[in-house]
Amino acid sequence: MMETREQIPRIIHYCWFGRGEKPRKIRTCMNSWKKRLGSGYTFMEWNEDNFDLNRSKYAKEAYEARKYAFVSDYVRLHALYHVGGIYLDTDVEVVKPLDPLLTHEAFSGFEDESFLQSGTMGARPGHPWIGKLLSDYERRVFLLPDGTYDMLTNTAVISRLCTEEGLALNGQFQTLPGGVVFYPRQYFSPYDYINGGSYLTEESYTIHHFAQSWLPAHVRIKSGAKRMISRIVGPKAIARVRKLLT
Repeated sequence: MMETREQIPRIIHYCWFGRGEKPRKIRTCMNSWKKRLGSGYTFMEWNEDNFDLNRSKYAKEAYEARKYAFVSDYVRLHALYHVGGIYLDTDVEVVKPLDPLLTHEAFSGFEDESFLQSGTMGARPGHPWIGKLLSDYERRVFLLPDGTYDMLTNTAVISRLCTEEGLALNGQFQTLPGGVVFYPRQYFSPYDYINGGSYLTEESYTIHHFAQSWLPAHVRIKSGAKRMISRIVGPKAIARVRKLLT
């Protein structure tokens, strides 16, 4: 049997802008990377010291607004296109080796039945799919003419752009032209941060714990309350109650 050649380099990219100290939860997730991936990987942190924010009006405006999660929306695409490798959000826990994914030209996965996720994604250098996503962000601004911010998440942006390439937003395994592979949610996003449900299986590579730094404090508190209730009564019970109230 012919051995499948790796196309994605063994480089793990992540972003940490703002010069703040990494919280314990983030450090725990990042510790899982080296524990599960073993030797052979290079870890590359992108921050204001090694990334020129003047490259992107969107990223620079997001940085000046201290909306660092949105800065990473541009920088992750820049890293994957120009360097190649696997991008991980810092609140992503690795639960098993990612080596099988390196044979793809590019990959991502679903967050739920309607949207893609972006906390774990990878590509070979110069892949045209990443290039298309990057080009879209290079046309964007974060500070809108009315003085408000463009708070549209990159999962919404990427999902829309991928439907233009033929992706069906149904949560199922798919391959687009150019060898872009999309996995179901249990592979990279098995944690339902809204209702606290778990889709963790033996197929799961990573768990995105969703620090939700892009959301207002009151929304994060509400989401946290839902998770606590879900652990007690279960996500299915929450869904039944919601259905009765609508």
